[in-house]
Amino acid sequence: MVSTGLLALVIGNEITDLINQTGLVAKAVLVVLLLLSLFSWTIIASKWGRFRRARVQSARFVRAFRRAQKMQDVAAVAAQFKPSPLVPVFEGAVEELRRQPGAPRVAAVQRATQIAASEELTRLESRLPWLATTGSVSPFVGLFGTVWGIIDAFSGLGNASGASLRAVAPGISEALVTTAAGLFAAIPAVVAYNFFLQEIRQFGARMDDFSLEILNTIERSVEHSNLSRAPAGQGD
Repeated sequence: MVSTGLLALVIGNEITDLINQTGLVAKAVLVVLLLLSLFSWTIIASKWGRFRRARVQSARFVRAFRRAQKMQDVAAVAAQFKPSPLVPVFEGAVEELRRQPGAPRVAAVQRATQIAASEELTRLESRLPWLATTGSVSPFVGLFGTVWGIIDAFSGLGNASGASLRAVAPGISEALVTTAAGLFAAIPAVVAYNFFLQEIRQFGARMDDFSLEILNTIERSVEHSNLSRAPAGQGD
């Protein structure tokens, strides 16, 4: 434990020394990359918590829906599962049923669930483009710092009386630090973006399947009500 702490302290001091040796342009590049990274990690933490709650509440909501005898029973407790993206889909179906004066029109309910699912997917995708932008832009920002550091290295070599490592070391350190910072900002953003995109696809498939379950429930209730209203002996 002590050796690990000492190693981390030594590495931290070395990184700090490298940053202190960089020029003004390299420091500006590092500040930009730091801001991109901080904002990306904020989005990652927020999305991770939201998607985790959505998965848990979706599983619970589906179980409650399948156990219920009537849709009104589910509507009474739907607010308890609000983090789930399935709840707006269900509420869209219920709202459409309330607007229909006569017998339920399944096609209209299906369109209502599709609209609700599309709106919910848009909410889930919010701020994800920022992760994609960070993942694609950060390496180029770091590359700018790399090129500038190489220019400084050659400038130092030209101004020095002789070719030596001391003459090019500051420029090379700038190039390496900015390159590493660009990758540090880009890699987590790209990984998180791909992961969240896959999660959104799974939520979209879940909402489509749940919409079909709602439609099946409505059709069964319509058939049951028709049978109950049919005159005795009509089915013979």
